[in-house]
Amino acid sequence: MKNHLTYCFLIVFVSFYQFFTPLLADDLKAQKDNPIEFVTVIGSRKNAFDEAGSADYISVEDLEEFLYTDPMRVLRQAPGVYVQEEEGFGLRPNIGIRGSGADRSSRITLLEDGVLIAPAPYAAPSAYYFPTQQRMSAVEVLKGPAAIRVGSRTVGGAINFVSTPIPEANQGNITALLGTDATNQLLARYGGQSGKFGYLLEFTNNGSDGFKSIPNIKADAHSFDLQDYLAKFSYNFESTQGASNHIELKLSKTEQDADSSYLGLTESDFSIDPFQRYAASQLDNIKTDHEQIQVNYVFTPAAADWQLGVSVYDNQFRRNWYKLQTTATASLAAILDDPDMFAVEYGWLNGAINSPDDALEIRANKREYYGRGIQSEINWETYFGTTGVVWNAGVRFHKDQEDRFQDQDKFKIENGIMQMTTDAAPGSQTNRVSNAEVFAAFVEADIDIGKWSFKPGVRFESIDLMRNDYAKTDPARVSGPSRVRENSIDVLIPGIGITYALSDNLLLLAGVHKGFNPPAPGSASEEEESLNIEAGLRFDGDESYLEAIAFNNDYKNIVGTVTASTGGDGNIGDQFDGGEATVNGLELSLGRDIAISNGLIMPLNLSHTWTSTFEFDNSFSSGFGPWGEVIAGDEMPYIPTQQYQASIGLEGIKWSAKLLANYTGERRTRAGQDNIDILDSYLVWDMSADYQVKENLRLFTRLENAFDKNYIAAARPIGLRPGKPRSFVMGVNYQF
Repeated sequence: MKNHLTYCFLIVFVSFYQFFTPLLADDLKAQKDNPIEFVTVIGSRKNAFDEAGSADYISVEDLEEFLYTDPMRVLRQAPGVYVQEEEGFGLRPNIGIRGSGADRSSRITLLEDGVLIAPAPYAAPSAYYFPTQQRMSAVEVLKGPAAIRVGSRTVGGAINFVSTPIPEANQGNITALLGTDATNQLLARYGGQSGKFGYLLEFTNNGSDGFKSIPNIKADAHSFDLQDYLAKFSYNFESTQGASNHIELKLSKTEQDADSSYLGLTESDFSIDPFQRYAASQLDNIKTDHEQIQVNYVFTPAAADWQLGVSVYDNQFRRNWYKLQTTATASLAAILDDPDMFAVEYGWLNGAINSPDDALEIRANKREYYGRGIQSEINWETYFGTTGVVWNAGVRFHKDQEDRFQDQDKFKIENGIMQMTTDAAPGSQTNRVSNAEVFAAFVEADIDIGKWSFKPGVRFESIDLMRNDYAKTDPARVSGPSRVRENSIDVLIPGIGITYALSDNLLLLAGVHKGFNPPAPGSASEEEESLNIEAGLRFDGDESYLEAIAFNNDYKNIVGTVTASTGGDGNIGDQFDGGEATVNGLELSLGRDIAISNGLIMPLNLSHTWTSTFEFDNSFSSGFGPWGEVIAGDEMPYIPTQQYQASIGLEGIKWSAKLLANYTGERRTRAGQDNIDILDSYLVWDMSADYQVKENLRLFTRLENAFDKNYIAAARPIGLRPGKPRSFVMGVNYQF
C-alpha cells in the first residue's frame, strides 16, 4: 500500500492539532443525536432533515407498516433509488441510486451497522449476500456529498442497514406469518440489560414454495428457505478517570437454500404461462452461508467533548449456484431469442426432445469470499470566535477476497429428466483468486454561520488489487498462478454540502462532489468518475413534510462490468469504458397526516423519481451485453423515466390500514434510441392492515400485487422473467 504512513500521520496530526487547540468547546454542538453512533450514519429522521446533502431515513415505524421481507420493496419509498426485480423475493437485490446501475447492487456502497457488508466490496462487489430485511430496525440511504463519509462508491451513494439494537429493558417479541405458496415468516428476539451487561438473541426464518413450476416435473420449482441467527453482547464501564467505555460484540450467521435460476422464457411461452420454468432448469439451486463477527468500541472522556469509536469486522461468505449454463451447440440466450432457428435445442430446454449425452451443461458457480477490516472515527468541536465547527474524521483498513473454484458438469435430458453424463473435475472451469487491500481516510467539517451550514469533506482511498489465475488442471494450486494481474489506484474524493435555513422547518440545500467507482482486480479499464451536483429544498412540519431535489451526474467515464446476471457473451469480470455520459432528474417526496375525527388519521405519502436524461454522450463499441454498439444519445438500459410510490392509509386507536401503489415506467433492456428492446411500464398495488387485540398482541395481514398484475420484471440475463404475482400473508406479533 502506497504512502499509508504518510496519510495516517496527516489524519492523526490534524485530529490532535484540533483536539488540543485552546478553542475546544464546552459542549458538542448541542449534542446532536448520538454524535458518533457507529452503527448508523444518519441516525434519525431529524438528522436526515439537517443533513447537508440528500439522505433518507426509513424508521422502524415505517418498516412495521408492511413488514416487508424484500428490501427492494422497502427502498422504493426512497426517491432516487432504482430497483430491478429478479426472483420476486428480494433474495439477491439489484439496487442502484441516481442511475448508477443496479446489477447485483454492485455500484453502490452496502453497509450493515456501519461496516461494509458485500461479500468482497472491492474485489467482487456483487451482492450475492444481502442483509436479512426482517431483522432491521432502520434503513439509511445516502446520496450526494453525504456518501463521502462511508465511501467508496460515490457515483450513486450508499445504503446502511441498521440491525435491532440491544433493548434497555428485558423484553422480547415474536412475529409469525403464514401465507400463499406455503410462505412462512418468523422473527423471534429477546434481549435486555442487567447492570453493565446487555444482550440480544434473534432468530429469523423466511421460506416459500414459490410461484413457479416445471410442468409435470416439479411443482415447487421456485422454493427457498432462509435462516438467520444473531447474537449481541455489550458491556459498559467507567475508567478511573470517569470516562465512559462501551463495547459490543455482534455474531451472525445466515443460511439460504433456493431453487433459483437465470433461465427465463421466450415471449411466446411467457404469454401462455409466465410462471412456468423449463425442464432443463430443474436442478438449478443456490446454497449460501454467511458469517459475521463485529466488535464496536466507543470511548467518551469525562472532561472533554470528543468521542472515539473503533469497529473491527470479519465477514465470510460461501456460495454455490448450480445452474444451467449453456448447450453444446448454442448459447441459451440465442435459443430463446430465436427458438425456431434452434428448434432442437429449444426442445431440449423444455424437455420435449430427448438430447444426446453432454448436450446440456450445468456450472457449479462455487465461490468463497471474505471481507475484513478495522475502522475508527473521532469527532470533536472547536470554536473560532462564535463559529462552531464539528469535525468528524476516520480511517479504515480493509482486505477482501473472492476465490472462484468452478466446474461445469454435462447432462442429457430424457423424458424431461436431467441426467448427468460427465462429472467435471473440481476447478476445471474457473480457478482464480481476486484480492483487494484498501486504506481509506476521511475528514468532514460541519460549520454553522447564522442561517448557513457548510459541510465540506474529503475522502482518500488507496486501493491495491490483484487477480491470480491458476491452471484449470491444477486444483490444488501447487504450481502457483499461471497469470498474475495487478492494478492500483489512489484517489481523492472531495465534496461539499450547503444548507440555508429559511425558517426552523424549511431549508434550501445544494451540494457537489466527485463520483467514483474503483476498477475490478486486473482490469485494464479506468476507474469510473463523475461530477455530481444536487440542489433543492426540504420542509418538515408537525404534520407534513416535503423534499424536492434536482440532481445531475456528469460522467467523465462510465464503466460496464460483465457478470452472469447482466447477460451477454463477455467473459465474467471483464470491464468496458463507456466514456462520457449524463444522468439527471428530480426527486420528490412528500407526506401529510390529516386528522379526520375521533382520533382517526389519514396519512398520505408520495415518493417520485423523474429521470429526464440518462444517455451516453459519445459513440463506442463494447463487449458488454447491455451496451453493445453505442451511438451518442443512446439511452442507458434499465432506467425508467418515471417511477413512484404513493400510499394512503387510515389509522385508528387500535387499528390501521394502508393502500400502496408502486409504478415503474418503461425501461430499455439494451442501450438504444428506438422503440425496440423496451419493457412495458407496470403498476402494482399492495395493501396491509393490523389490529391491536391487546397491548402486547397485534394481528397483521399483507397483500402484495393485490390486483394480480402480470408484468415482465426483467429480460436479463436469459429470457423474460415475471414479477411476483398476488400473494397474501397473515399472522401475529406478540410482545413479552
